[in-house]
Amino acid sequence: MAKAPDRRQDSTEAALSAIRDALDLQREAAAGHHTPSLPAVPADEPPVRSGRIASVRRATHETEVEVEVDLDGGGTGRIETGVGFLDHMLELLARHSRIDLTVRARGDLHVDYHHTTEDVGIALGQAVRRALGDMAGITRYADVLMPMDEALTRVALDISGRPFLVFKTVFHRDKIGSFDTELVREWFQAFAVHAAVTLHVETLDGANDHHIAESCFKGLARVLRAAVAIDPLAAGEIPSTKGRLGG
Repeated sequence: MAKAPDRRQDSTEAALSAIRDALDLQREAAAGHHTPSLPAVPADEPPVRSGRIASVRRATHETEVEVEVDLDGGGTGRIETGVGFLDHMLELLARHSRIDLTVRARGDLHVDYHHTTEDVGIALGQAVRRALGDMAGITRYADVLMPMDEALTRVALDISGRPFLVFKTVFHRDKIGSFDTELVREWFQAFAVHAAVTLHVETLDGANDHHIAESCFKGLARVLRAAVAIDPLAAGEIPSTKGRLGG
């Protein structure tokens, strides 16, 4: 009587054969192709930058101005306008807003400082406006009381897309060094209009004109720092019931 075939042995051999074939295929693939391992992610990976950076170049028969801003910078200022007092104010603005700011300007300083001061304000305002983009997620509003020794200035800002300036600051002299004190208002006007912001500046007290001007610029720096910051509770949202800012 013939012995019946052992089907369990046949199935086991078939399974082993399939495994051997699969291992052969893997070895062949490994010999022809090498898949590199992914690099390890550093534990101290720096935060992702939002990219809120913009630059503006403005050239007229009176001035040439180049401005670059990084709203998410560290407060580095590289300022060369040819106007010493304006350089000082813009360095303060960069430092206390924590906006990286580069300004290079050449102007008709043989005439006076007016054109250079105003055009720097225009270009900086335009650069901030561009860097803000659609303004989604920004805090939008900010205000501060800024002391500078005996001087005290209140600054309030709304990144509204609607340009408006209220400037209630009185200087006691015509000049701070060689800089005309009336040019402080001219700079703020140029900046507010071209940044498309609503800006209120009011000096409540002060005797030293340098201190008064400094409290105005430092106050602007602090409200910019707060207002351009991204609100983590409203990231991606336009901070307006209209669904847009401006217009």
